[in-house]
Amino acid sequence: MRNAWLPLLIVAVVVVGGFAVVRVKSFFGANDTGVLTSPRLDDSKPYKPKVVKYEVFGSASHANVNYLDLSADPKRIDGAPLPWTLVLSTTAPSVFPNLSAQSDGDYLGCRITIDDEIKDEKITHGVHALTFCLVKSA
Repeated sequence: MRNAWLPLLIVAVVVVGGFAVVRVKSFFGANDTGVLTSPRLDDSKPYKPKVVKYEVFGSASHANVNYLDLSADPKRIDGAPLPWTLVLSTTAPSVFPNLSAQSDGDYLGCRITIDDEIKDEKITHGVHALTFCLVKSA
């Protein structure tokens, strides 16, 4: 009986500790079913499609055109007939339209239109004109 108090003390500490853990968990609302994930909610509304229109125009008959497609991949068209137009459509929430062109004419212009609204337009004058248009966020 002299050494029986040690196992009784261990049992008492475990019981009191378990009770304290249960109380703390119930206080902080941890009475879930053991699953730590929340249900996935797919309540996002689809974006209205954006229509991006690239245009290059000028006095020459052809131009070298560089642009970023809607995935931001660079594209190049050598000897594109002027006026040159490209229309792209996307449902992405944001795009980064970028367009540059060079020709051997006296003037060259570019225009980026998004949803029928001109976002950037530049016209340059000079020998072997070079122009660029950029929309930082659309």
